[in-house]
Amino acid sequence: MSQEINATMNEYLPLRDVVFQTLRQAILRGELEPGERLMEIHLADRLGVSRTPIREAIRKLELEGLVVMIPRRGAIVASITEKDLKDVLEVRRTLEVMAAEIACDRITPELLDELAEAGEEFRKLKDSDDYTSLAAADVKFHDIIYAATDNQRLISILNNLREQMYRYRLEYLKDTHSHEKLDGEHQAIFENIRNGDKEAVCTMVGQHIDNQKEAILAAIRENEKKKAEKA
Repeated sequence: MSQEINATMNEYLPLRDVVFQTLRQAILRGELEPGERLMEIHLADRLGVSRTPIREAIRKLELEGLVVMIPRRGAIVASITEKDLKDVLEVRRTLEVMAAEIACDRITPELLDELAEAGEEFRKLKDSDDYTSLAAADVKFHDIIYAATDNQRLISILNNLREQMYRYRLEYLKDTHSHEKLDGEHQAIFENIRNGDKEAVCTMVGQHIDNQKEAILAAIRENEKKKAEKA
């Protein structure tokens, strides 16, 4: 295991949720690296828990796409691949455009205010290198658009994709040059929804996702190049 991992116990959360969040954050922060084996007994010893919550956490991480099960090797941290990114974003782009278009018709004044506040929250953080807080602010902005659709099935699918996108989102946000662009795109999306301009908002949301895809692909290729040079 690449780094020491500690579980922060929370009296309000079941142990299995604490273990899941601990391992999830370790993967997202790179403390557990792509390709690294997740051995139940070692993780249980390090976190001071039994193997049962470790096993439950690994199952949930597999559902999120953060862990894959390999025959005769067990659970390993999933790699960030171009194919995975393209698959997720292909679906996300279509559904995000749909959500924004629906939001133009259904967003309430209260949710519109919340969307403006979420955009402002991201703007205040855009010069920060606190990528976790930036990612949370970005997620919040998009979650409000999902909520505005008032379509629980669409919201459920988008929430699932959001979890799968988290690692990719962090990779994008590590490029500090992207923050200003993201802020501008959020502002344009907000204004188009406020004005009920479906055509403009669909174009902007599509561009927003496409820009992320190109930036993350560049980061993935750069990481692969560095690994090849070390090999």
